[in-house]
Amino acid sequence: MSAAIITAPAADGRLGLRDHLRHISALARRNALQIKQNPEAMFDVVLMPVIFTLMFVYVFGGAMFPGHRDDYVNYLVPGLMAMTGLNIAMAVGSGVNEDFSKGVMDRFRTLPIARSSVLIAKIVVEVGRMLVAVAIQIGMGLALGLDIKTSVVELLAAVGLSVLFGASLMWIFVLLGLTAKSAQAVQGMGMLIMIPLQFASSIFAPTKSMPGWLRAFTDYNPLANLADAARGLINGGAVAHSVWMTLAWSVGLTVVVAPLAVAKFRQRA
Repeated sequence: MSAAIITAPAADGRLGLRDHLRHISALARRNALQIKQNPEAMFDVVLMPVIFTLMFVYVFGGAMFPGHRDDYVNYLVPGLMAMTGLNIAMAVGSGVNEDFSKGVMDRFRTLPIARSSVLIAKIVVEVGRMLVAVAIQIGMGLALGLDIKTSVVELLAAVGLSVLFGASLMWIFVLLGLTAKSAQAVQGMGMLIMIPLQFASSIFAPTKSMPGWLRAFTDYNPLANLADAARGLINGGAVAHSVWMTLAWSVGLTVVVAPLAVAKFRQRA
């Protein structure tokens, strides 16, 4: 552990913002070094975007847009950008749970650091992994015929929205990781969250053929709103409603779940 973390608390037992940031930076370095020492930890980030893009384009593209598979690439890739954050978020919860089972958190408990810095540093590194995954996702899309019909600024806005919402989802899975008894339990509960959000959405197909009750669900499904926002920012079209809904979901989840996760961490640690 970097010596930057070993900082005596203030006289009243509280840590200032500067100390918080230093702790987060040192812990983030520790998490990044773990990835460097175990490159296999990046396999999901590197391979999943490639596999998902190829699989859905060539399995469903011809059926969804007969004779116009390139059009499906422009429909699908923004949706997969939305899904990437959810997949990485589930890995965060499993990682937090495994850190407890390996006794890593016992070491952190002996240090004069803010408990929240441990979780924030974890999310900072996972956001970095997510940026890599989204970049590969876009690269695969471009290789298969993705046409950016707007501008680089709007493309970056789509990436930013995806990362922001993915970070808010990570807090949910961190809370699951702190609550569940094992990493397998985190994955099981994560699948119960992932499947309805992914498939009852506009990620893979337009929602107009869905029954009314299911379309009503997709109207408020945050992944559907993010997919529509990213699609509009890349392909052009109205995006205000979807962007504001995505921002509202991102801020709301973070404001509600992050304090619960930190409180649970303090209780458990």
